[in-house]
Amino acid sequence: MKNTFSRRNFVQSGALIAAASVTSGAVPLFAQKPQPATGKPSPIHLGVASYTFRNFNRAQMIGFLKQLNVDALNAKDVKDHLPMDPTEEAKAVADYTAAGIKLHAAGTIYFPKDEDDDIRSKFEYCKRAGISVIVAGDPAPGTLPRIEKFVKEYDIRLAIHNHGPEDKLWHSPLDVLNGIKNYDPRIGCCIDVGHTVRAGVDVVAAIRAVGPRLYNVHMKDLTSFDSKESQVPVGDGIMPIRAIFETLISTNYKGFVDLEYEVHADDPMPGVISSFGYMRGVLAGMGYLSHG
Repeated sequence: MKNTFSRRNFVQSGALIAAASVTSGAVPLFAQKPQPATGKPSPIHLGVASYTFRNFNRAQMIGFLKQLNVDALNAKDVKDHLPMDPTEEAKAVADYTAAGIKLHAAGTIYFPKDEDDDIRSKFEYCKRAGISVIVAGDPAPGTLPRIEKFVKEYDIRLAIHNHGPEDKLWHSPLDVLNGIKNYDPRIGCCIDVGHTVRAGVDVVAAIRAVGPRLYNVHMKDLTSFDSKESQVPVGDGIMPIRAIFETLISTNYKGFVDLEYEVHADDPMPGVISSFGYMRGVLAGMGYLSHG
């Protein structure tokens, strides 16, 4: 009989076991004794975009991250994840520090005003949290000269997030790259792989093109490159995950690959668990130990 139990089936079964243990507190007998890790440290660092857990508060999200064994967060001012208010922000940072969670980016942050006070407030927000990358949504090209001034002053990188065909300004990373080419190199890209392919752009080629100006990656998967609504857990769609990882490694990418799971907002964990299982499985298949 033909063996139809694929690697994807194996990852899915592992995810279901993990989900069951998360829900019930039970630990499968074969999982009670840790197995020795093999492989070399992975240059791919996995994290989570907090928007994934937008319907859950900070305490719940920290619990989810612990269950996922993920300690890297791209935080957003949604719920109480990372409030803009300085006092509330300090409480959030203290909670993450106590939980061993590192904030490596914030966003998506919007810059609707070409005004010093508004832009400075966003940079101060990230400085207080010790965040080194701002994921920026839709800054107008005319605002970039003023933003560049603060990038230089604060030495915080700005990664412009492409939002696909619906985006009035930045459809793909190639549009971003063209718009920032004459600015400080700390102004770069956040490549959202889903929006990139929906814009009709080869995501692997885009990663190569952006090269050293790539400062964040939002990972997701789709069953159709023409449909935003076709998002599924990573590995269940047609996104070239291994090729993306290989290209990030070959271009010496040092940032994070943050899962942004935008479906099933009220119950994201099954899809998130499956996504991490698949990404870690791909890295293991490449001979690496995964971070996160």
